[in-house]
Order: sequence, then C-alpha cells, then structure tokens
Amino acid sequence: MSSASPSHPREGDCVPSSSPSSCHVPNSAAGSQLALQALTAAALVLPGLLIAPAEAADASSGSVNFQYSRYQEGKRNLYSVRSDLDPIMVDTLHGNGTLFVTDRLKLTFGYTQDTWSGATPVSSVPLASTAGNIPFTRTLPTGEVVSGASPHVTGAVTLDRNLNPIRFDAEGNQLIDPRTVLVLSTASPETRNQGDFGLEYEWDEATLRLSGGFSEERDFKSAYGHASGRFDFNQKLTSLKWGAGYASSRQSAILDHDALGYITNLAYADRIKSRDNLRILAGDRHDWNSNLGLTQILGKSTLVDFNFGYTRSGGFMENPYKGVTVIFVDPERISPDPNALIQGNLRTVLEQRPGLRNQFAFSGKLVQYVSPLDAALHLNYKFSFDDWGIYSNTFEGDWVQPLGSDWTITPRIRYYSQSSANFFEPYLVSNQAFTRLVFDDDGEPQVITYDPKKLPKHFSSDHRLSSFGALSGGVTVNKKFARGIELEAGFEYYTRSSALKLGGGGNSSFADFDYYVANAALKIDMDAINLRRSQHPHAHHDHHDGGHDHRMHHGRHGPAGVMYGHMLEKAGEFHFGYRFMYAWQAGNMLRGSSKVGDADIVNLACSPSKLCTHAPDSMNMRMHMLDIMYAPTDWLNVMLMPQFMDMDMELRELEGRPPPAPGDHQHPGTPHTTGGVSDTILMSLVRLLDLPGHHVHMGLGVSAPSGDVKLKLRRMARQDGGLIHFDMQLGSGTWDFLPNLTYEGDAGPWYWGGQLIGTKRMEKRNSSGYRLGDIFQASTWGGYHLLDWLSASVRGIYTSQGKIRGDFNTFNSRIGPMDYPGNQGGRFWDIGLGVTASVPSGRFAGNMFAVEWLQPLSDDFNGFQLERKGTLNANWSYHF
Repeated sequence: MSSASPSHPREGDCVPSSSPSSCHVPNSAAGSQLALQALTAAALVLPGLLIAPAEAADASSGSVNFQYSRYQEGKRNLYSVRSDLDPIMVDTLHGNGTLFVTDRLKLTFGYTQDTWSGATPVSSVPLASTAGNIPFTRTLPTGEVVSGASPHVTGAVTLDRNLNPIRFDAEGNQLIDPRTVLVLSTASPETRNQGDFGLEYEWDEATLRLSGGFSEERDFKSAYGHASGRFDFNQKLTSLKWGAGYASSRQSAILDHDALGYITNLAYADRIKSRDNLRILAGDRHDWNSNLGLTQILGKSTLVDFNFGYTRSGGFMENPYKGVTVIFVDPERISPDPNALIQGNLRTVLEQRPGLRNQFAFSGKLVQYVSPLDAALHLNYKFSFDDWGIYSNTFEGDWVQPLGSDWTITPRIRYYSQSSANFFEPYLVSNQAFTRLVFDDDGEPQVITYDPKKLPKHFSSDHRLSSFGALSGGVTVNKKFARGIELEAGFEYYTRSSALKLGGGGNSSFADFDYYVANAALKIDMDAINLRRSQHPHAHHDHHDGGHDHRMHHGRHGPAGVMYGHMLEKAGEFHFGYRFMYAWQAGNMLRGSSKVGDADIVNLACSPSKLCTHAPDSMNMRMHMLDIMYAPTDWLNVMLMPQFMDMDMELRELEGRPPPAPGDHQHPGTPHTTGGVSDTILMSLVRLLDLPGHHVHMGLGVSAPSGDVKLKLRRMARQDGGLIHFDMQLGSGTWDFLPNLTYEGDAGPWYWGGQLIGTKRMEKRNSSGYRLGDIFQASTWGGYHLLDWLSASVRGIYTSQGKIRGDFNTFNSRIGPMDYPGNQGGRFWDIGLGVTASVPSGRFAGNMFAVEWLQPLSDDFNGFQLERKGTLNANWSYHF
C-alpha cells in the first residue's frame, strides 16, 4: 500500500524539487578563482554547484555513486494502549552515474529501490469512543499467547449537547475529553522501483537538459519527463535557470486492508472494481511543474540563489488507504432534555480531497565562504502556499567544515512549519443517521443509508495536512581518498510536534512522532582515477594495450553468474562492481521432478499436520550486490559484498482445499512482498597458481547474518499469519562458511574455467528456530573472444541444496507447501549463455559489463515446490 511517499520527503515539502541550481565562474575571473575554488571545496552539499570552468570537461569520463539509507519511525502515542505493531521502517538502495559521451554531452542515470513496512495510521477517532486501537489477548494454535492492539474504526461515542466527546471515570463522573488518537494498522510490505535518466548538453554560455523516469509499485505507477536549462551572463557570474515537467500517475489500490472491512466508500462506488474477489480503487493523476531561478556570484566568497516554482496537480488526489471517522447523530434519537447526553455512531469513510491543487514556492539561498576557518555557511529559506490553504515556512542551515586530510564534516539544522489544509478535520460530526429503516408504499421495510451530500464536499484527517512544526538536525561526514574514491555517512533526527508550529496553534498533537534517517554512500570519481592513470602510464599498461593481454584479462572474469571468479593482479589495485540477479519461478508444482495436481498438494504437501489450502502461483526474487575488492598483496585479495534483496509471491487457492481455518486469511492475487538488507559476505581470495594460460585461486569467506529472518505476514483484523514463508525471509539467519576453488585457462581467443563452491551453515539454528540446508555447486564454462572487447560464453551448472533442518519456533499459518521445511532444496542442472564486454582504453577504460541467462534443464526438488523458469545475472565492474 502507499499511505506514505516511498521516497520519504520531509512532511510539508509540497512543491516538487526543480532542476538543481548551478553556476559557473568565468575563466577571466582570475583574481577570485582560488577563493572560489576554496568555496567549492567547502560547499560540498550545495546541489549543482560547479565552479570549475567548462573546459575542465575535456578529460571527464564520469562518476558512479551507491547509497544505502534506513528510515525508522518511532512509536506513536496510543494513550496507554500497547501496540505490538512495528513502526514504519524503510530500507533504500540508490545508485546513480554520470558519463560524458563527448566533452559537452553528458548522460546521467539512476536507480532507486526501497522497501517499507510497519504500522501506518488509517484514521483518527475521539479517544473517548469505543473505536480505535482495541487491546486484545489471544492464544494461537501453537499455544503462544499474543497481546497487542487491533484497529477498529466502528463504534460509539457519548457527546454532550455541544458535541464534545464524553468519557466516564472510575466513579462514573462525566468528563469532557477532547483528545484524538490515531488508529494504526499493519501495512503490506511494499517495494518501489524507480529509474531515472537524463541527457545534458553544454555550450559555452548555456546548458540544456532533458530527463525522464518512472516509478512502479504494486498499486502505483508513475512516469515523468522534464526539460531544464541554464543561461550564463556577466562572464558567468550570473546564471538564469528554468525548468518544466509533467508527470502522469495511475493508482490501483487493493482495498484489502484489515481496517477497510469497516470503511464505507459510497463516494467511490463507481470507481471500485472487483477482480478475483478483491476490491480495487483506481484513479489517475497529472502533475505539471515549472520553475525559474537566478544564481549570482557576489564576490570571491559569496553566492546567492533565488528560485520560484509552480506545480499544478489534478485528478485522483486522495490516499485510498486513509479514512475519516464520521460521528453520525440521528436527530430522531436526540432527547429534548437539554441536559441529556447524545449517542453518536462512529463510522469511517474514505477521504475526499479536491481534484485540483495549485502550489507556489519561493526560495532563497546564501552560500558564504568563511576564509579563516576554510569553511562554508549555507542558509536557506523557503516559503510555499497552495489553494488548499496550506502555508509553510522552511529554514535550513548547514556548516561545511573541512578537517584536513580530505575529511569534511557537515552539521545541519532544519525547521519547518505549516498551517492546516482548509478541509482537514480529525473527525466529522454529521446530523443524520448512518442507516435508518423506512417502509415503502407497500409496507415493505427498506434500509436507507446516509446521504453523502450532507457531508462536507472535501475532508481528510491525514495528519500530514494538519498544522504542525518540525525540527531536525543531523551531520554528514565525508572522506576523500587519493584514488578518486569517497566514503560518506550521515545521520538525521527529526521530531514532528503540533506545539512546534510557527506562532503556535497546531491542531494535531495526536500525530506527534519522531524518526531518524541513517545513510552510507560510496562515490567513485572516474575522472580522478583516469588522471592518476595518466600520471602513471606504466602502472596499468595491461588495461590499455589491447591484444592478447587484454583478452586474457577479459576472459579471466568468467561469466556474469560466477561469484569470486577473478582476482586483482597487482598489490594496491581496487575493484568495484554491482551485481544484479533476478530469479523467476512459475508454472507447475513439482514433486521431485514430476508434475503434481491440486489433490496431491492438498493431501500430501502439508502433511502430517494439516491439509494445504494455497500454493504459490509465481515467485520473483531480485538481489542487488555491491562488490568491493582490494589487493593488499599480489597473492591476496579481500572482498566485501553487502546484499539487498526483495521478493514477491502470488498465491492461488487449491481445488479441493478444506474450509478456511484460523489464520487462513491470505487473498489469492494479493502478492506477499518482502525486501531489505540481506546477508553480508566477507571473502578472502588466495592465489595458488599463476602460470601462462593457467590460473588457480581459492576463496575462504563467511556470510554474516544481517538479513532479517523474523518477517511476518500482515495481520488482517485480529488474525495473524505469523512468520512469512521460508523462501521470503531475507537471509539464512546463521553464520555461514563459503569455501570455493576456481580454475581459469586461456589460449589465444579461447578461454575456459571451472569452479567448486559451497555453503556450510555454522550454527545449529537461527533465531527463528531453523537452519537452511547446505549448498554445493559445481560449474564449468568455455568462451570465445568475438572481438577484442566482446566475448561469449557457455556454462554448465550443477547445484545441490539440502532440506531445512528444524522449523519455525513461533507461529506460522501453515497454508501451503512453502511453509514446511521438507519442501526446500533439491538438485538442479542449468545451462548458462553469457556475453561480456569491456572497455580496454580511453576515458571509460576499466569498465566491464556482463550478462548471463541461466536456463533450467532439470529440477529434482525435495518435496513439493514451484517450477523454476530461469535466472538473469547482470554485472558492472570497474577496476584500477
């Protein structure tokens, strides 16, 4: 579900960011050049600041950046009700790169994947009502006692004659209680994938940039295009910036949230479609944005920047997972006694926002170089408003302080304040009955529902549209290394409070919360690396000579799917790589290597404990791996490989399944999704043999259990699915030993190799009570150099994986074969077809790209499992 923006913008940042500001110092400004370069060095966090003259692009090749971040919210205040729901957590992996196609033409690209899960607000209710976060204690089929709170958005509330909520204390005294509380519900784990690209051309006095991209989730798809540019005047001391863009979005929300069983949606009845017993609310949205800005260098130490932005949004603006509580008061049941209390009936309806929004933003920025401290001060202010009634002010301050030895520290502080939307209400009171019984002319009874026209035209209780203030502070630490590598780490803490609103008067203290964001980044500057190469022309001659030496080095990387398949050749060399793997399962259910029908699955795959009710219909796994290698000596390499993965599984109901049992709450067609940090690999590679045409090395490493193995199925109402299936946990949960042995050979244009690799679990069980099976894999390959820079390969692979030992030590719903340890592992034969391309010389020397498709030839599963369809491996690597 998409109850919050997956890219985690700060609350209230309503206007989409415009094109990055940029400015250029003229070559003729020699008197201020050194100070301006110092300003550049200190102003690392100024987006788009480019002081170096355009001619410096002559030697440019580009850069590549990788960043991981974690967003973690704190617990919400539920007023003494204990919630067992985890707060929202988001893991984000981001990579981007810049390549200079020519001296003036630049290509940029980026990819972002984030996975979030946890408890999210679906509505808010008077604390004095019988609705809200209802505490419970229950015993699961395993005998485990579970307690917590479950969302309940229907109920009753007592009101006084002024419609104030009333609660009764222990002695029965009436007390006015104006407090409101958020109703929390579990969110379906969701993975968002976003791709961006851009093409920029630079003239002497101008720049034009065209960009576009897409963002895709299970229930939300968006695509955008943007054009921007810059004109330089006054010897490049003045820059005029402009930009315009369009985004189109399509939302298809599955209304299966555990609270939506109680939510009335009459206003959207014509938009809700049924599919596979699911209710889907669809809507389109369109956003147009434009911006205009001016950057002015005032002197050798001062820069100012001014921007104006306008965004016009139209279409389906609602969040389909947000409801508004309505207290229906039946006029016919109000006593004429002025002292009598009123009984209200609480119901929740989907929010209704205006179909049009116009947003305006004005911002200013000052960058001041502080010469005595060799530092830079950044001061930013932004004012925005829209026709929804939201006015906001943002103040930011950064201090960029170089510390020597290429260390930089940047502390920052930010304050934000906004007024509420003119249609925001924590809850509504409507002077009508929710339902009433009437009789037609024939005397037949009919139930009449409420009249939606008697409610306000627009209403929302989304706390992000309320009035509040927010204060955040953080710090970023950056270290540059001589080889063109940067490491960066940052942390920011944020507190949102109604009391922090500018001028006071915030109206949503029930939604106060804190969060933090931590991130780490690796940046590779290929320009600096190429410059170093040019200064040491003999240090890496084998990367540039081409011919036999190049082919030999090229072939010795092996196909894309071979892990730990190559070593760096000289002490002091670095290797950075990105690996992507996609595995696809679909089609038939197999027992061993034989196709089976639903009857066998129902009766045999889940025995002896129960009968199966569901089976997987498809499963997709995507893994991203960052490959960092260094050679401290000629014979030893050390490697670090963080991993990030996400998976989704579609279920289907089995024919002949037994009636639903407690915990059997899964909906076919609703994907189960998980994702986040997986296990981290630490590896050492030792060279054993290095002769002309023959090379052997050994790997000894471990896999650290950084992946979560306690992920749970989403709770629906008060039904728990418990831990999610074995295959969808994010790691092994144990320390694992990873031995491997690799041989590589080559002769002329031919190359070949073989590898033995294993995974040995070093612990008896993980924290969830089980241990994955050991793995053994043998592969052999051969390849031919089609061109000096291009080769093709064929690989054969045999894999054996053992069954899971042990079992879940806490509740799992046991709905299908994927929930039983005997239905894991097996013996598999695959054939791989691959292509590898490398850049032997020039500005992109050292880059290598490889792709390999693995096609299953034979499956011999342990127990009942879904047929394998294939695996894609794609790699990029850069060594120097």
